[in-house]
Amino acid sequence: MGADATPETIDLERIGEDVPLLEGIRTARAIRRLRSDPVPPGLIRKVCEAGTFAPSGGNRQPWIFVAVTEAARRSFVAERYRRAFETYIAPALEAAKDPAFPAAGRRNMQAALHLAEHLHEAPVHLFVAGYTRRGQPQVQALFPCIQNVLLACRAVGLGASLTTVHRAFGDEIDAFLGLPPETPSCALLPIGWPRGRHGRPPRRPVDECLHWERFGGAT
Repeated sequence: MGADATPETIDLERIGEDVPLLEGIRTARAIRRLRSDPVPPGLIRKVCEAGTFAPSGGNRQPWIFVAVTEAARRSFVAERYRRAFETYIAPALEAAKDPAFPAAGRRNMQAALHLAEHLHEAPVHLFVAGYTRRGQPQVQALFPCIQNVLLACRAVGLGASLTTVHRAFGDEIDAFLGLPPETPSCALLPIGWPRGRHGRPPRRPVDECLHWERFGGAT
């Protein structure tokens, strides 16, 4: 959000509409340092609408979005997230004691730690849930939907990231969200105005990943 912009001055119809697709893809970073300023509900609706244009088998459209914005409810989620995150991050913290630990990995870990410590301040906790089929979440549809939401956040200037750490308390959090057992959450996207900015992240050259005809073939 620009220095002079306020939730009341944002043009919800136009914001993000002019960002070229490939530029958005290349510059959509996982942003875990977020400001606590409120995000207009219409903007959350807009990025969720982008999610609904993801493909799904049989056009079942299994996605459900639950946006948590009330401070007390965000604190409930954040407290459980931190407990799960402490267990999750412990091996990496131990590994980071080695001076040879990669600097990039250290930066990513610090950003993840910041998110865990400040999750309650993120103005929107967007949960993506979905109907199960044959007892299994339809992740083949839900994760393309999630990526669409993340790209839409990039387009409109919001910061966001994808985490599944809350699933350690999945049943409790899903019940708190009012989700029935047949529609479990699969991801949490903390969303807010970013501290910092989007930009092109470091990536290894595509020719190191792309193989022709068979793995190890000519690039």
